[in-house]
Amino acid sequence: MAKKAKDDVSRVRRAKHGTVLTVFFSLLSIAYVYPIILVFINSFKKKAYISRKPFAIPTGKMFVGLENYINGIEKTGLIDAFFVSLFITVFSVLVIVVCTSMCAWYISRVHNKMTSTIYYLCLFSMIVPFQMVMFTLSKIANMLHLSNPVGLIIVYLGFGAGLSVFMFCGFCKSIPLEIEEAAMIDGCAPLQTFFQVVLPIMKPTCITVAILQTMWIWNDYLLPYLVIDLKRWKTIPIAVQYLRGGYGSIDMGAMMGVLVLAIIPIIVFYISCQKYIIEGVVAGAVKG
Repeated sequence: MAKKAKDDVSRVRRAKHGTVLTVFFSLLSIAYVYPIILVFINSFKKKAYISRKPFAIPTGKMFVGLENYINGIEKTGLIDAFFVSLFITVFSVLVIVVCTSMCAWYISRVHNKMTSTIYYLCLFSMIVPFQMVMFTLSKIANMLHLSNPVGLIIVYLGFGAGLSVFMFCGFCKSIPLEIEEAAMIDGCAPLQTFFQVVLPIMKPTCITVAILQTMWIWNDYLLPYLVIDLKRWKTIPIAVQYLRGGYGSIDMGAMMGVLVLAIIPIIVFYISCQKYIIEGVVAGAVKG
């Protein structure tokens, strides 16, 4: 009876503790989401009311419907910028995931001075601030004719490799060697083993890396601004800056509308992919 009473008390304490944490993190999530909601609300207001009454719900004279969205699309050339950003983001993430996963698999399976050097160079690239290399990068990109969306993909591969290789290496070490040995016994070449056996097992890490890199590349402003020819190509973050007029004037209505349109794709992508992050694919793959 005494043991049962203690179990009941501990269960009640855990329930209270869980309730407190749930309330705390719910309030914290609201604090993070509220700025996005505020941008969405203000995207339907007249410009004068955005700065005058930023927290008010758009009703009556304040409400302008989709006028801000239409003005923002026309002034920034958002549709062209969207396809440029989509091309750069999709292919940059694809190249980063494929190349860095192969590199990490090789590093984790082949142990010599060369692989150790590659691994530590990738770690070192995570430490170096971008401001130290941005002017040199811009000069080299111009010399190598990388001032275009395809060249920018190569640049993103270099900057995204550090974190991605680090994450993939940690996951590769947990993959049982017996799976790869069984594939090789069945006649698989190294590339077949990687793409048909190892890469599917890496799916949770691939999704995690893809989410992190997509959020970075889609929202990046400085690297495209330094590398690509802005007279021919503009990404969404660069296009948004064209709403800034002379003497610091900004069309806040159009700005809010464009920001909402820029946020929607990345939110949809994150919501659709987040469930894969916590999946454990390797568990139970090898039975003793």
